[in-house]
Order: sequence, then C-alpha cells, then structure tokens
Amino acid sequence: MPLENILIEKRGRVAIVTINRPDKLNALNIATRNDILEAFEQLAGDDEVRVVVITGAGEKAFIAGADINEFAGKTAIEQRGMMKGRRAFDSVEDFPKPVIAMINGFALGGGCELAMSCDIRIASSKAKLGQPEIKLGIIPGGGGTQRMTRLIGEGKAMELMLTGDMISAEEALALGLVNHVFQPEELEAKTMELANRIADMSPVALAMAKASVKNAARMNLREGLDSEVDLFALCFSSEDKEEGVRAFIEKRKADFKGK
Repeated sequence: MPLENILIEKRGRVAIVTINRPDKLNALNIATRNDILEAFEQLAGDDEVRVVVITGAGEKAFIAGADINEFAGKTAIEQRGMMKGRRAFDSVEDFPKPVIAMINGFALGGGCELAMSCDIRIASSKAKLGQPEIKLGIIPGGGGTQRMTRLIGEGKAMELMLTGDMISAEEALALGLVNHVFQPEELEAKTMELANRIADMSPVALAMAKASVKNAARMNLREGLDSEVDLFALCFSSEDKEEGVRAFIEKRKADFKGK
C-alpha cells in the first residue's frame, strides 16, 4: 500500500523507512504518524525483513519535531483523545524486529522521541538532538520524559526538559543517548553495516533478545530475570537454535531461517 509521507526501500534483509517531508524538515503531522503505524504493520508481517532502519529525507533533518500548526486551537480533551489511541512511537518500540534510527540531522521534539523509541541510534556528526517543547509552553507527549530518563538518567534528562536546549551528536554520544557518531558521508554505510550484521542473526533470537532488554525498564529485577529464563528457553523451540549449535560445532557460519 502506498504511503503519503513515507518511503520504504528494501536492501536484502534490511528495510529503510524514510520520513519524506523534506520541505517541512520531516515534521510529524497526523498523516505521517498514521503512515508510520501502517509502515511498521506492513514490515512486521514481511518475513524477508529482519532489521528496519528509519531516517529522514534530505540533508537537514531526521525529524525536526511535530507539525506545530496542528496544535493551534486544539483543546486539552481533543489532544488527549488523539494521543490515547494507537501511538506511532509505541509501535516502533514494540516492533518485534530490531529498529535502528539513522539520525541524519535535527532530531527535535517528536523526532528525538521517535529516535528514542528505536533500539539503536546512530547519528551524523552534524545532528542536533533535544526536547524543546518547554519553549512552547508544553512538555513532551510522545514518551520524551520517560524514555530519555531511562536512557541517560534523571539529572541530565531533567536539565534538557527544563531548558529545551539542543545538544550535539558528540554530547549525545557521551550521555548514552546515541550509540555511534559518524561523519555525514559515512553515516549510511556504517548504519547499513551494523544493520546487516544484526540481520545475519536468528530472527527468533533477535526478537527474544529485544523483548528481554526492553523488560529491564518495565519490570523489577526478579521479574526481569524470570522473564529472561522464559525467553531463553523459548529459543530452544526453534530450528535456528539447532542450526546455530551445529554451525558452532562444525566451525562454520550459521544459516538462520527464522524458524
């Protein structure tokens, strides 16, 4: 199904999802959020895709934020009702396959929130990240206060929320907000290199590993440890586990099928 504001490109086992509103710095309007939901629903059912990379069109922005024009005149009840439905960022976080944010420029507001809902974040050295909502008299509403605090800790997250300051890619790297920083001309190649390395792994094990790591922020330690054992044991029901063990014994590369 064609999408209004998103492009999907498949490169082997990796799908690249591009937010395609470069004239608006890829700002997230309602239509684009709906496109994200639809795109990830499509890709969840595509067995050929093992990893998804999400990025923004053009050279300036990953996503520069929400489309502020849509905030004008909205009542509290209207805004809450719209945001309590199916949420695009949650669909990315809960996606059963690994998702990598390739942050090619500004990742502000909703753009930073979308990046934080991904599993791994790789940034251009020219990227800027932040949650500037406080400057509009509002706060982040797409998970920014929650995901950033879990990623970098309360003190620094609080400072960034209360000031609305942008930080550089290098600062984000030092804080643990992004995993890697590369020069703009290297960004895509380095991101795809990592995506393809991950895509070589068992899709079954990837899903179990992602779920278990996510549980660390959602459960207490005992619950998380018990869940990890369950997910570990579930891997033993897959053909991939047998293939991985045989490949190790036979000293060859495993050929995982996702079964």
